[in-house]
Amino acid sequence: MNKVGILVMLQARPGKEVDVEQFLRFATPLVAAELNTTQWFAFKIGPQTFGIFDTFKDEEGRNAHVSGEVAKALFARAEELFVIHPQVQMVDIVAEKL
Repeated sequence: MNKVGILVMLQARPGKEVDVEQFLRFATPLVAAELNTTQWFAFKIGPQTFGIFDTFKDEEGRNAHVSGEVAKALFARAEELFVIHPQVQMVDIVAEKL
């Protein structure tokens, strides 16, 4: 069972919505290469609101992801793409259905 996760909320700058979607699509193969990331979802809630949710079996997997290539790229482009800094929340998973 996955025990921990990360929820990231992203608010695109006006005019950068397509760039954010492209960034999230670009990140998909990078996350696929992470052996300890068991699930990864990029989603859109509204015209400018996006998010990422990913799961891990343990803290080690989550820590590896936080210091991985997607996180580095996300924070490197944060000023360019987002109105506010990405809102990152560490979560504990209490139940799941795969």
